[in-house]
Amino acid sequence: MAFEDLLEDPVIQKYLHELVGPKGMPVAAAPPDGEVTDEELAEELDLELNDVRRSLFILYENDLATYRRLRDEDSGWLTYLWTFEYENIPENLESELERLHGALEERREYERTHEFYLCEICSIRFEFGEAMDFGFECPECGTPMDAMDNDRLVHAMDERIDALEDELNIDAEA
Repeated sequence: MAFEDLLEDPVIQKYLHELVGPKGMPVAAAPPDGEVTDEELAEELDLELNDVRRSLFILYENDLATYRRLRDEDSGWLTYLWTFEYENIPENLESELERLHGALEERREYERTHEFYLCEICSIRFEFGEAMDFGFECPECGTPMDAMDNDRLVHAMDERIDALEDELNIDAEA
């Protein structure tokens, strides 16, 4: 998939924005063909060099950019030539979805296996043990706590997990 096609996808735009932030988005959204130096990118995009370097290293850490170093024979200075590797984006997104799936499954299990109490005034939620320690009264305002039904939350997690499993082609029975 070409850079241009990837960058038109709102999901990929959001992913890149989450990685590099608003200051780094011009760098991520304008990958040049071939190699480029950080100085060239900063000048071309009219950005601070430190913002460009920060973005490039974030992209590098996420396998979306590579570099090679050249040493100037006379001065000994190093020049970094950057290449963007956006063909890795779909794989990275899939890894993120798998991580999210695992985290949601863990949280769902936690929600299913614990009993919670809620202070309606402060909107603070307590596990049973904490609520018992406080005598089932909110430590902030002294209001009696009510048993909390988290079935809607668990159901929403079930739906999100099902959607992720569909997207990741995970067999729910496995």
